[in-house]
Amino acid sequence: MKKRTFLKLASAGITGTMLPLSGCQKTDAPATAPGSQATATPEKLKNWAGNLEYSTSNVSYPETVEQVQALVKQADKLRALGTQHCFNKIADSSQQLLSAKKLNQILSLDADKKTVTVEAGVRYGTLGEYLQERGFALHNLASLPHISVAGSIATATHGSGVKNGNLATAVSGLEFVTAAGDVVTLTREKDGEQFLGAVVHLGGLGVVTKVTLDVLPTFQVKQYVYENLPFAELEKNFEAIMSAGYSVSLFTDWQKNVISEVWVKRRVIEGEEQEQRTNLFGAKLATRNLHPIRELDAINCTDQMGVPGPWHERLPHFKMNFTPSSGKELQAEYFVPFSNAVAALKAINNLGDKWIQDLFISEVRTIAADNLWLSTAYKRPSVAIHFTWKQHTESVMKLLPLVEEQLAPFGARPHWGKLFTIPAAQLKARYERYADFQQLLRQYDPKGKFRNEFLDQNFSA
Repeated sequence: MKKRTFLKLASAGITGTMLPLSGCQKTDAPATAPGSQATATPEKLKNWAGNLEYSTSNVSYPETVEQVQALVKQADKLRALGTQHCFNKIADSSQQLLSAKKLNQILSLDADKKTVTVEAGVRYGTLGEYLQERGFALHNLASLPHISVAGSIATATHGSGVKNGNLATAVSGLEFVTAAGDVVTLTREKDGEQFLGAVVHLGGLGVVTKVTLDVLPTFQVKQYVYENLPFAELEKNFEAIMSAGYSVSLFTDWQKNVISEVWVKRRVIEGEEQEQRTNLFGAKLATRNLHPIRELDAINCTDQMGVPGPWHERLPHFKMNFTPSSGKELQAEYFVPFSNAVAALKAINNLGDKWIQDLFISEVRTIAADNLWLSTAYKRPSVAIHFTWKQHTESVMKLLPLVEEQLAPFGARPHWGKLFTIPAAQLKARYERYADFQQLLRQYDPKGKFRNEFLDQNFSA
């Protein structure tokens, strides 16, 4: 076995990970009355990866909107938690946390309007099964189905596809509790710019309690994986490769000028014969199911080899019934304009040897442009360059500025829920509605009840 492969497998084995490792660590609610504040817990909560310990053990688990209102009114400072899988302090609070874990009901499906309304804590995997049983689907899903709806849209978590917007673009209605304890409902239809500013809200406008999402008729997907795409072919044929399916992902460790795997998810069109190619610009069709890290077992990955299945069992990379309890890793991700993607990828590819001991894998995906103010794909079709790092915190935090320096000429926007070191002044320059969002923060939270270290650092008044 090669030394690099051994190190990668050994590290993955020690941490108990399954990459791309965006799972959920379940934290049991303390034994208190529904919606009440927990005055003490045995230890502070951590995010699912264990790299972040939240700053308070004062956590509430409301079950109704009325309980959320009461908790918000009583609090001096408060932040809402989703499934705890952000890697930075975006959801942290030094005083009080409110978990959406028990706000987990699917409330209604409107077949005529083609919308579904859910509570904030509903997970995409649960929602997918519900919609599939009733003949409906969502347009896109992230790599894992275990993340919550409200938490995902708050940070513009994205999924993939050159024609597919991120998960937040499916939102047509949003209900949240403001700092004053009032319930506000915004819709795409009636609230225009206010709505577009509020969907990707970073937890700064209030506590989201309900979300309405657009749905479409259910569809089937076939998934194929190709191995060893030459980087030179990616340079010459990037658009064609990323357009080879409904959703396409590239996996690479930036070594040997090779993309190790290309995952192509093709939508099945009724009555249309789809001849599957065995060669994709030099990459060979895999003859077995593969994990994004080729050396790891693919048992928990969604089915490949062209076996058709419903959208919710193919668009994610991992199965819903697989929930990693923890994954000791770090994640960072940067979004560049599609038009600059090849140049950006070349810049990163040239640095592969810098992080050979610190990187598990990278994934490259595409996201369609949208109009949501703080979306990483705002007004530009984008390519996401994702890094799943080993939990070598000191080394990784030194590597991030190097990555960001290479991507700076392309106006890279970082994923709001992952690690980055880009200063606020640069973020402001990369989001044309940055100042408008600051005003929205002041409108809904004039005294800063929902502000925390992350918002103060990145959106100072």
